[in-house]
Amino acid sequence: MIVEQIPIGKMANFGYILGCEETKVGALIDPAFEPEKLILRAKELELDIEWILNTHGHFDHIEGNDVAVKMTGAKIIAHRNAMFYTDLKVDHGDNFKIGNIDVNVLFTPGHCPDEICFFVNKQVIFTGDVLFVGECGRTDLPGSNPREMYHSLFKVLSVIPDDIDMFPGHDYGNSSMSTMGFERMNNYVLKQRTEDEFVEFMNTP
Repeated sequence: MIVEQIPIGKMANFGYILGCEETKVGALIDPAFEPEKLILRAKELELDIEWILNTHGHFDHIEGNDVAVKMTGAKIIAHRNAMFYTDLKVDHGDNFKIGNIDVNVLFTPGHCPDEICFFVNKQVIFTGDVLFVGECGRTDLPGSNPREMYHSLFKVLSVIPDDIDMFPGHDYGNSSMSTMGFERMNNYVLKQRTEDEFVEFMNTP
């Protein structure tokens, strides 16, 4: 399995290339701002980009979709609640393949109503703007909900083992990636709280 993390744009975003080494089928994850950079690197890796995976519909994650589709002919996968164009709508518990790579969908709203994470080959998870290194996504934006964020962080993501590599949507921490176990031990957002305590915590300036 090929996983490449590439800084893109001026908002500390990460775009990703996910590729199957056996079939050379690849996908771009959240190709905003500089899709050409991701596609050029995918060509260097001799990957045929067949899919675009969007963690959620905020502009800084989907802005490059149209260019990426035009350059590659790829199809777009996003949550069924997505308000932007998609070819395949998915929901919690759905599975699909990128070549021979297994991708499991986790519905993780809170930051955005259509937010999903991609749990790949039971090895890595792409968390978009739900979970960052040392932080989590904002819940004060239109469509955000701190109670949904609590459920996503402490219920949905709780099934992901500690040794799984975690790749976030932005470079907001002291490293570009982490593990779920490290975040549970060190991320102050993941300190054990009741739901009401978490909502108060997220609503405190």
